[in-house]
Amino acid sequence: METHFFPEPIQFADFLKIGMYVGTIIGAKPNLKALKPAYVLEIDFGYLGCKISSAQITQNYEMESLMGKKIVAVLNFPIKKVADVKSECLVLAALCPTNGTVLIEPNQEVENGARIG
Repeated sequence: METHFFPEPIQFADFLKIGMYVGTIIGAKPNLKALKPAYVLEIDFGYLGCKISSAQITQNYEMESLMGKKIVAVLNFPIKKVADVKSECLVLAALCPTNGTVLIEPNQEVENGARIG
């Protein structure tokens, strides 16, 4: 039986502290040292610069299909080393038991660096 995680309530001010922004994937390669299959992504966040992230999204995405894809990521977490990759942002995705990991994407054109909130 699957246990559903429901986080404790937070204040709106806490939500506003999360720096979620839109970016475009401009590079993707396998993260060969990751324990679970992953890609190293280079993401352009416009005026915020380009960031690197390791993302376990290989189940639903081929590297070629990621190029030019708009995604949403958190930019204000501390940098985390993931399998020898300095991951500078956390790419947001839905964790679907039946479909695997599915990227969160804007459904209309949005500028790189647009803040979510």
